[in-house]
Amino acid sequence: MDLNQLATDTWRYFVHEAWIVQISILFVLILLADSLQKRVTARLLVRVRKTRVPWDTALLEAVGKPLTVLIWLVGITLAADIVRHELDAVIFKIVEPIREVGVITVIGWFLVRFINKGETHYLKKRSEAGAPIDRTTADAIAKLLRIVIIVIAFLILLQTLGFSVAGVLAFGGVGGIVVGFAARDLLANFFGGLMIYLDRPFDVGDWIRSPDKEIEGTVEHIGWRLTRIRTFDKRPLYVPNSVFANIAVENPQRMTNRRIYETIGIRYGDAGKMAAITRDVKQMLRDHPEIDTEQTMIVNFVKFAPSSLDFFVYTFTRTTEWIRFHEIKEDVMLKILEIIEGHGAESAFPTSTVYLAGEQDAPAPE
Repeated sequence: MDLNQLATDTWRYFVHEAWIVQISILFVLILLADSLQKRVTARLLVRVRKTRVPWDTALLEAVGKPLTVLIWLVGITLAADIVRHELDAVIFKIVEPIREVGVITVIGWFLVRFINKGETHYLKKRSEAGAPIDRTTADAIAKLLRIVIIVIAFLILLQTLGFSVAGVLAFGGVGGIVVGFAARDLLANFFGGLMIYLDRPFDVGDWIRSPDKEIEGTVEHIGWRLTRIRTFDKRPLYVPNSVFANIAVENPQRMTNRRIYETIGIRYGDAGKMAAITRDVKQMLRDHPEIDTEQTMIVNFVKFAPSSLDFFVYTFTRTTEWIRFHEIKEDVMLKILEIIEGHGAESAFPTSTVYLAGEQDAPAPE
């Protein structure tokens, strides 16, 4: 075999089929660019995760996959342009629109990912710093930004594909009326969610209940259509947002104090000790470190009951925590019993007196 002839034929082939060489080189460059951006992004992530700023971490975490897709999208469409120039096939005329649509879609995807990552890292950094967290507002702003980005990207795509945006908006105005009638419940839930975000009757994490509906539990998620509530038996309860516009909602999470309101009875035979008992109970409450003395405090004899003389205790604890409240209430009730017993009296319980025939003087009931 003549080596010179082989070399000459090989050179002529590469000169004639230069587009194959160009595509090969292009794919090598794509691989190198993708590998380089992954390494750079990974190294930068290690550094920025040590900072207190959430946005740089969110940016680098959000850019990775979209950047990979963008590199391959641009590279493959450039390779397709080379093939089109060589073969002049009609099918390759769609390469440019595909590239434009792809670039816009990737940018929109990146922005949505950045918002998602930014929200997550913002809440995480605030939590680690011990700062107050408003999850509801953060969630609402993130959802609004995502909707704006998606709408803008969609309009840009339409303009890129040759559609008139003005015509689309005009059609959307007419179509919106039709859709409004067809999806009234959906729109009612959407605006119900909007009102929740604006009026803020409750936030994510709040314990809420409604006297109008059998709704009670902890708010886990506020969506644009549904609000998810975790009931106390750990079941998820999905409530359409439009419901909250027509019912009263109580938010115990925002109470300033918890109330102790109890009625205690002593025997009729201990009537002479009632004044001293109520006086000592009130003093005990004033001295109790967990009772808020700046709130209403009442301890008074209130009722001649069938089997007891009743006085009631009305006061407020400093804590609003459910478990701690019951611990304090137990302590208060036990101290009241000690005061009653300390005065030689007894707590009453239902009794009845039976009069036998022939008895002149029946004993007085206690």
